[in-house]
Amino acid sequence: MLPYSKQWIDDQDVAAVVEVLRSNWLTTGPKVDEFEQAIANFVGVRKAVAVSNGTAALHCMMEALGIGPGGEVIVPAITFAATANCVVYQGGTPVFVDVAHDTLLIDPQAVEAAITPNTRAIIAVDFAGQPCDYDRLQAIADRHGLSLVADACHSIGGTYKNRSVGNLAEMTAFSFHPVKPMTTGEGGMITTDAPDLAASIRSFRNHGIDLDHRQREQAGGWFYQMTKLGFNYRLSDLQCALGISQLRRLPVWLQRRQEIAGQYDKAFDALPAITPLTTRPEVRHAYHLYIVRLDPAINRRTAFHELRQAGIGVNVHYVPVHLHPFYQERLGTNAGLCPVAETAYEQIMSLPVYPAMRAEDVNRVVDTVSKVTTHQKLAA
Repeated sequence: MLPYSKQWIDDQDVAAVVEVLRSNWLTTGPKVDEFEQAIANFVGVRKAVAVSNGTAALHCMMEALGIGPGGEVIVPAITFAATANCVVYQGGTPVFVDVAHDTLLIDPQAVEAAITPNTRAIIAVDFAGQPCDYDRLQAIADRHGLSLVADACHSIGGTYKNRSVGNLAEMTAFSFHPVKPMTTGEGGMITTDAPDLAASIRSFRNHGIDLDHRQREQAGGWFYQMTKLGFNYRLSDLQCALGISQLRRLPVWLQRRQEIAGQYDKAFDALPAITPLTTRPEVRHAYHLYIVRLDPAINRRTAFHELRQAGIGVNVHYVPVHLHPFYQERLGTNAGLCPVAETAYEQIMSLPVYPAMRAEDVNRVVDTVSKVTTHQKLAA
C-alpha cells in the first residue's frame, strides 16, 4: 500500500531523540527553545512558540486574539474540522465561506460578503500546502479592522510572492503530525512578529502560569502565579529534538514533493478524467497533499475502493466542515451554504505524495488511476 503521506525517520532523528533521553530535561527544557528559534529563523519571524499539536496552535491563536462569545471568525468550508473548532473552544462562532473553484482556497470575495459587525478575525487555510492570496485577504482585514491569521498546518516551507509561509499573517499555526511535510510525532507551532502575542501564548500553553519549571529552576525559585485559565499544550524536548533534526532536511523533502507533483501534472495532462487543482504562479506549493478532481462521470466511491484494493492509498480531504452533524445542529448549517466546496467534495481525491516515493511508485499511481478512471469512462 502506498499511503497518501507518511513520515521519514532516519538514524539522525533517532540519535537526536536518544540524546535527549540521556539528558536531564525531557520536557520544558533547552530543546524547546532551540526548536522554537530554528522555526522562527526558518520562516523569518521574531517569535515562535511550540505546542502539543496543530489544533492547540489554532486554539492558542484564538485565545491570544481574545475571541469569545459573540465574536465571529471567518473560516473556509474546505478544511479540517479543527480550523472551526478552535473558534468554538473560545465560545465564538465560526462563519463558513466558500472556496475558489480552481484551488479550493478561501475565496476573498466570499470573505468580504460574510463580514458583519461581530466579525473579529479571518483564518486563511493553506489547503493542501498552497498559500492563500494573502495580499487580498490582508487588504480586506485592514479595511474592516480585523485580524488575519493563517492555518498553515499543510504548508510549512511554502512561499507567497517570495515571502515565507509563517510570515504572512499576524500569527501562523503549523502542524507536525506524521503525515505533514515534517514531524515531531505530534506537535505544533505558532509564529508571529508580535512579542506580546507570543508571551500570551507561552502562558496559555502552560495552564496560564507565568513561569514554567525550567524558568523557575534557572531563577533558583519556586513561586509562580496562574494569571489566566490555560491548558497543558506543552511540547516535550523529545519531540523538539526530532523536529530540529527533521527541519534540516525539510527543503530537500519539499523539493522531492514538488518533483512528484510535477510528474503527476504532466501525466494527467493526457488524462481528461483527472484534473489537478490549479497552482498559482506566485506561490511555492508545499504539497502536503496532491489533490485531483474526478470527472463527474466517474463514481468517486467506486474509484476510491478500486484504487485502495490495488494498493494505492488514496484519501479524501475534506468533508466540508459545515456539513458535519455538530455544526448542522449547533449553527443550523446545511447543504447549499457553500456550493463550490460541496460540489468539489463529491469529486476530489488525494493521491500519494511523500519524499520516500520512488519514480516507479509515482508511475504505479498514475497507471492505476488511469486504468480505473478510463474503465469507468468507457463503461459510462
